[in-house]
Amino acid sequence: MIHYDCCLPDHDHCSLEPAACWINLDPVTLKDSTAMNIRFAHKLLLSATLSAAALFQSASALAQDYPSRNITMVMPYAAGGPGDIITRLFASAMQKQLGQTIVVDNPAGAGGSIGTAKVARSAPDGYTLLMIHISHATNVLMIKNLPYSPIDDFEPIGLATVGPMVVTGRKDLPTKDAKEFIAYIKDNASKISMGHAGIGSASHLCSLMFMDALDVKLTLVPYKGAAPAINDLMGGQIDIMCDQTTSTLPAISGGRIKAYAVAGTKRLPGLPDLPALTEVGVKGFDISIWFGLYAPKGTPKPIIDKLSAALAAAVVDPEVKAKLESISTAAVPPDMAVPAKLRAHLKNEIETLGPLLIKSGITPN
Repeated sequence: MIHYDCCLPDHDHCSLEPAACWINLDPVTLKDSTAMNIRFAHKLLLSATLSAAALFQSASALAQDYPSRNITMVMPYAAGGPGDIITRLFASAMQKQLGQTIVVDNPAGAGGSIGTAKVARSAPDGYTLLMIHISHATNVLMIKNLPYSPIDDFEPIGLATVGPMVVTGRKDLPTKDAKEFIAYIKDNASKISMGHAGIGSASHLCSLMFMDALDVKLTLVPYKGAAPAINDLMGGQIDIMCDQTTSTLPAISGGRIKAYAVAGTKRLPGLPDLPALTEVGVKGFDISIWFGLYAPKGTPKPIIDKLSAALAAAVVDPEVKAKLESISTAAVPPDMAVPAKLRAHLKNEIETLGPLLIKSGITPN
């Protein structure tokens, strides 16, 4: 016989939702009950289909109304820095597409993890976003008990920029070009200090890659940001540094530090006489500083799609492109300003940089 742990839709005394029922069938009566169970299964399927349709309609309606108020774009580093400049530039361009003001917030500290955690805890409604760079890949490798997962706790919206890095030296370094510079580093490794913007920063990673590529051990000097490191490079307190052009270009242009090579495979339009490291025999060296836009996990896809479309419009905005070019960086092509590309890029960065950090003896702390 048939035993009902709750009820069936056809049951006269059913007081529960059909999905809450569980049917125990006696094998003897299984044949006789087949038709009734098929009807029950059809009703459950219809109920699930209607629920899914309702959710889709709800998300679509939400996207149609979005945005109806100001959006906050978190840049988890100090105001006035290169990341802040880039974030405000994109916020301005995207708000023209979205029709609402985008306010930039700078909850800096702990390598960007404080502001990033704030976004991870925010409501997944599209009104709190995160603009972050390569640290989104490195913090999970550098910070013990990180209060979020860069992959699992965020919805990628798209890449925004990919910018080059440049290897520089103090202005009185006794080398005139990249080839002399590389030879000098190899011959004097034990005497050379290399500054960087802090553990896990892009300039720190560039320093590790530089030493690995040249098979040398330099004295690394960490700073709390790129600005104080560049100040000491200009003052001669450190010998060399590798950092993004958005930080180093003013000092290079002013003749206060020397630029020796691009930390990658291509020359820069803004510095056409500067060779790439690969041109002077440093093979396989390619690191860039990238920025990507994220929303909290669970943000409805229609909202993500609307934000991604606004980002894709921003990367081809003439004003954005001109401003980025003035600081020797560049927006990505519009087909890169999409969730799938950012998701794949982040995963690749984590997989690539992890072994480098392990080889360097750096562990989460």
